[in-house]
Amino acid sequence: MEQPTPRVEELRTRCEALKVQLSQVGDFRPGSMVERYRRCGKAGCHCAQPGARGHGPCWSLTHALAGKTVTHVIPAGALEQTRAQLEEYRRFRALARDLVETSERLCAALLATPQAASEKEAAKKGGSPRSSPRKSVGKSKR
Repeated sequence: MEQPTPRVEELRTRCEALKVQLSQVGDFRPGSMVERYRRCGKAGCHCAQPGARGHGPCWSLTHALAGKTVTHVIPAGALEQTRAQLEEYRRFRALARDLVETSERLCAALLATPQAASEKEAAKKGGSPRSSPRKSVGKSKR
């Protein structure tokens, strides 16, 4: 049996390393955080003055879910935790994308190895025999 090429081994090692990194991903969530200011509607409030920003900031997290945009209000005390979760999601996506690309290259490299080529030739020459057609079962004579 032939030894895998160094390229194949390198790609296998890279895939395994990416899988280990993926297993170490922490809590994550998709989305974008948005800083918002609002007006309360009271005529005497500072937010009603021309050029005033309004009350806030209030933070919202938005993301798509089943084709709809979902928004969650993020409490001020959870801003850093939410930012870390968003960053971890970006890290997860990058690792997953790298794993898919590396795996595709590995699969292509395996097809190009001499062993894979000889297996393809053997399949062309012999192939497997066709199975016999199924015979219909007659009706019951009750």
